[in-house]
Amino acid sequence: MFPRSPTALLYAARASRGFGDGFAAIILPAYLIEIGFDPLQIGVVATAALLGSAALTLAIGLLAPQFQIRTLLLVCAGLMALTGIALPSFQHVAFIVAIAFVGTINPTIGDIGIHIPLEQAALAGKASDQTRTRMFSRYSLVGALSIAAGALAAGLPDFLVSTGMAKITAMQMMFYIYAALGLVGAGFYGLLPQTSAENREQEKPTALGPSRRMIYKLAALFSLDSFAGGFTVQSLLALWLFKRFEFSLAAASTFFFWANLLAAFSYPVATHLAKRFGPVNTMVFTHIPSSICLILVVLTSNLTIVMTLLLLRSALSQMDVPTRTSYVMAVVTPAERTAAASITAAPRSLASAISPAISGALIASSFINLPLLLCALLKITYDVTLLASFRQIRPPEEPHAGEAHDGARS
Repeated sequence: MFPRSPTALLYAARASRGFGDGFAAIILPAYLIEIGFDPLQIGVVATAALLGSAALTLAIGLLAPQFQIRTLLLVCAGLMALTGIALPSFQHVAFIVAIAFVGTINPTIGDIGIHIPLEQAALAGKASDQTRTRMFSRYSLVGALSIAAGALAAGLPDFLVSTGMAKITAMQMMFYIYAALGLVGAGFYGLLPQTSAENREQEKPTALGPSRRMIYKLAALFSLDSFAGGFTVQSLLALWLFKRFEFSLAAASTFFFWANLLAAFSYPVATHLAKRFGPVNTMVFTHIPSSICLILVVLTSNLTIVMTLLLLRSALSQMDVPTRTSYVMAVVTPAERTAAASITAAPRSLASAISPAISGALIASSFINLPLLLCALLKITYDVTLLASFRQIRPPEEPHAGEAHDGARS
């Protein structure tokens, strides 16, 4: 039976999309290796996917005032279905790059993608100041759990190969499943209620107004974070494991299942930490230790230690996701939320699109560990700058949650 409340429908759509993203991010580099791509070409594909995501996200932000969010979400779901059909239909690098650019394939598991600002704006309208962080934590939890399940499903091609199916065919079948999940998401979006003309006029999104300066500054900082993260997007981290430790697809799927599962359960913890210490402190003081883990990975060649450190990083590195989203939605007016979500998301996609091609080239060279080191050092720079710039700017829910005195301490 389908869920009926708008919030539940958005969670369900997020789950179906996350499941597809979970296996696609791992299978994509393995599939491209199988059809003859080298690491540099795989990095270019990841860059094209993120550049296209940025362009489409910006377009969504511009179109939001003219269309209902429900309509735009249906278009996004249809594009996901078309992407899954098109990817296994071509093998030339130019076609794959073009499909990655105009499609929805996501080489990263972060909150980047054309659906994200629309879903965030829709959810923000359903939450009070006191419940917003908790709602986004649940949204992130649903997404991360579904991504973890999808990562585990990435081992399915190896099972199919053991039954006699050709390896390329097994991988191509996964992209068709990805397309089907796009249609499932469209079914959930289609059940969202239409906005009446009166409510649509009252809630009509607008461009940024009084919050413009703050959002531009946040967008610049988030872009630095995303540029850093682009060096280790899930597809390229999988490629790094394939190259450095000769991981099989099944082994990578198991690792990313546990990594995503740890990330999922970090979101409720982030909610409690944000109430106690504030969202900015929570973002920074969970992020920095995760970057230190990445530096330590570079310094060891012991596989057990590497896996332990990467899993610990996964448990810490995503705590900023729900707190960051809630923070952005809280410091702007309701009418600015869709624009704020798009304007902070599009530059992040653009920034994260630059580094995968560089990372792919480095992985193909003798500097295979350098992408991880660059990611860690740049993220620490972002964290320190964010703390210095925004720790005194607190969203409205914190005083109501009994944290008024924390502001003076921070």
